[in-house]
Formats: sequence, C-alpha cells, structure tokens
Amino acid sequence: MKKVLLFVLITLFVVFTFAKSVVVVGTTDKIRTLDPAKCYDYFSSNILQNVLVGLVDYEVNTSNLIPSLAEKWEVSSDSLTYTFHLRKDAKFEDGTPIDAKVMKYSIDRAMKLNGDPAFLLTDIVDSTKVVDDYTFQIKLKYPFSAFVSVLGYTVAWPVNPKLYPENSFYEGAPSASGPYKITEWIRDVRIVLEKNDKYYGPAPKTDKIIITFYESAATLRLALETGQIDIAFRHLDPRDISDLEANPNITVLKGSSPQIRYLVLNTKQKPFDNPLVRKAIMYAVDRERLVDDVFVGLAQPLYSMVPMGMWSHKDIFPKRNLNAAKRLLQQAGYWFDKPLTIDLWYSPTHYGTTEADVAQVLKEALEETGIIKVNIKYAEWSTYVDYFLNGAMGLFLLGWYPDYIDPDDYLWPFLSINGAKSMGSFYESKITEDLMRAARVCVDQNTRSDLYEQVQNHLVVDVPNIPLWQGVAVVASQKNVKGVLLEPTQIFRYYLIYKK
Repeated sequence: MKKVLLFVLITLFVVFTFAKSVVVVGTTDKIRTLDPAKCYDYFSSNILQNVLVGLVDYEVNTSNLIPSLAEKWEVSSDSLTYTFHLRKDAKFEDGTPIDAKVMKYSIDRAMKLNGDPAFLLTDIVDSTKVVDDYTFQIKLKYPFSAFVSVLGYTVAWPVNPKLYPENSFYEGAPSASGPYKITEWIRDVRIVLEKNDKYYGPAPKTDKIIITFYESAATLRLALETGQIDIAFRHLDPRDISDLEANPNITVLKGSSPQIRYLVLNTKQKPFDNPLVRKAIMYAVDRERLVDDVFVGLAQPLYSMVPMGMWSHKDIFPKRNLNAAKRLLQQAGYWFDKPLTIDLWYSPTHYGTTEADVAQVLKEALEETGIIKVNIKYAEWSTYVDYFLNGAMGLFLLGWYPDYIDPDDYLWPFLSINGAKSMGSFYESKITEDLMRAARVCVDQNTRSDLYEQVQNHLVVDVPNIPLWQGVAVVASQKNVKGVLLEPTQIFRYYLIYKK
C-alpha cells in the first residue's frame, strides 16, 4: 500500500508540475508569415516578438525604449549616422552569433525584398555598414527623430542567414534568438513555443506555450469555460465578455489600447477616385451605432487617425451628417433616381467574429442616405491582403496596431506614397508628404504636433481613410494564470506568463 500511495503521489506531482510549466492560449487570429521582412499583421508580429530580439525593445509595461541587442549607440552631429554597439553573447538557437554582419544582412534583405513593411526602412535608410564584428552603422537619407522607435518593430530585427534566403521570403519557422523557440507549427491549428536555452536574457516564466487556433469566438469561449485553454487572446465576442466577468473561475482584464479601426478608400478606383464620394461616405458613417450595437461599449468613436491619448491627436473628422452626405453625392452626379452602388469588403475572422456585424451596420448607415446601395463582400485574410495590395478592393475595413509609439506611425504608413500602396488606398499628395517629412526631421514635439495637425486637416479634405473606432484590449484567463500584461505598446509577452 505504501508503494501504491508513493506512486500516486509521484504521479500527481509530475502531472501538477507539468501543468504549471505549460500554458495553453486560444485565439481566433491567424499567422500570415513569420518572416520579419514580410510580416505586417499584429498576431504574426507578436509571435516574432516572443521568439526574436531587435536592437532595441520596450521596457515592460511602458512605451520607453531600452537597449536590447544594441548595448548602446551614438548619433552623428548631423543626425544621419547611427552607430550601434552590439552585445557579444547574443546567438540564434543553432549557436550562430548575432553580429554586425547578421544585422547588415537582415536589414539589407528586408529592404531588398520590399515586403509589406519594407517602406518603414526604405523611406528613411540610405545604407548600412559593418564597422567591426560587433559595431554596426545605419546611415539615413534625412534626419528622423523617431528612427530608433522604428527599430523596435520586427522588420528591422535580425534573422539567421543560414535559414532566411537573401533573394526570397521564408515561409517556415524562424531560428529563435529570444526567450522562446518554435518547436511545432501546424498552420491554423497549433504553434508551440518552448524555452530557448541560447537566449541571453532571463528564462521565460513558463517552459512551454501552446497556442491553439479556433474558428470562432463561440468555440474560443467554450474552450476557456471548459478549461481546455488557460488564456483566450483575440478575439472574444464583446457580448460574451460581460458573461465571463461574472464567472467566478475566470479573470477578465481590460486595458486602454492604441488599436484603431478604419475604412480604406482606394483613391485610384472608381467611384472612390472622386473626393466628393469619399467625403459623402465620411459624413454617412455612424460611429456611435457601431460602438453601441456591435461592441456594447468596448470601444470609443474615433475622429482622427491618431488615437486618443497620443500627442497631436485632434478630433478633425466630422460627426455624422446625412444632409451633407446627400449634397456631396448630388454634386458627384448621384441621386435617388441614380444611386451610387458600391462594394464594402471585410475579412470574417482576422478581427474577430464581429466583423460581419460591423459591415452590416456600415451598410445600413450608408444606405440611410437613400442614394448609396451597398453590396457586402468578404474574403479570408490571406486573400484579403492580396486584394488590397493589388488594388482590387475599393472600400474595405482594416485595423492598426502601432509599429512604434509615435504619431508618425499613424500617418506616414497611410499617407506617404510607399506606405499608402501597402495599405491599399494608393493615396498620393506631395503637400501631405512634405508636411510629414518636415515633422520627421523636427525634434521639437510642439512643432511636430503642429505639423501633424496640419496633416490631419488634409486627411479630411482628401479622405483616403476614415477612422471609425478605438478599441479596448481584452484578455480572459483562468484564475490561476498570472503575469498577463496589457501593455501600451500592445506587445503580448508570453514569456512573463505563468500559472500559480
């Protein structure tokens, strides 16, 4: 009997220890690519933020930049040359050192391949240089006060040259340099992160993270309530969140978020090439109904592309005005007996299962003019991205999480010529681009803020994008899960999470 009891106790100890060393996360989001040169969606970037490291990082739970691979750096007197001194103990999981040659290879590769996020570098970086084994230089085309912040985004992070080809994108799992390495990846089914022993920093608080992909918010909620998963992260249905808050076994965390949602109008495609049509849509959208009916208060109406709470934010977009929308449509040649028929596109799962409701509310709001007729269309995310990159969609929904915490990141990617191509509006304005360039060169925040307010004024005139709402970050977990942070940068750090 003693032997049996001892065996049971050992078994229970092993099971309990294993359970504590593994955290299971559920999501309805998808991974598009894990190549930093191509990756430009939130969830893919967030996986990279847990398995790779960059020159700089954000201090935990703040928007303060701190050294990471770069122990220190200097900036030349003309603010054009940045010299980074790299730490000598950083390696990829196969032991390959992360030196100046690797940094040059990675940044040059990202610019050369010209993937979705490449413009963040190509618009500003003139050249890169290996000074010595652990000294790396970047020369800019013009001074840019937020340049180091750009380096905090994954497009500028080093990749293992033994794995990532120079002349093509890589569709496999990366060679890790951060807290976790990827040991299994079945696309849209499961990805497994395990502790990376080659990482120079502190070990993650949980040895293994298993991320499971679900088809709907309903199945994600069920998996949390039945204990199949420890954390539900992106995207629970807003109507389910209040129910979960009442569940004594579940913890729901809410946090402010710089995430914004908006409409994109392809300025090169008819009828959206007509600014009168774009302005009419701007006046017809109903933000209040979206927030109240779809998100039951878990969002705020947004009247600028720069989020609330960020300096230079200005409520510049007008409130709803159906009469103004009708006048503009009449000027554009449309009326009750000659309606404007348009397609509105959305992606059904990438932003959660509320997206069909969002599209329906927008359709109803536009059709209340009596002049606009809306056909709702949708495509899964990979197809959706191809469509807007190739200019196939005229009016569609997108969302934005910051690459770097600066108003520039809510204007330059959307309004610069290269950025607008990556976002599907194909907007071009020399006046707007010159204003943004002036703000980039400037170091005084008050002057930059004035310039960004002028840019926002132009947004209302040209309307390549229409801001709709600003989100609230939400994560639900089992009661014994600790270390979950909803950070201002929106970085979700799996390596800080553990079970008590």
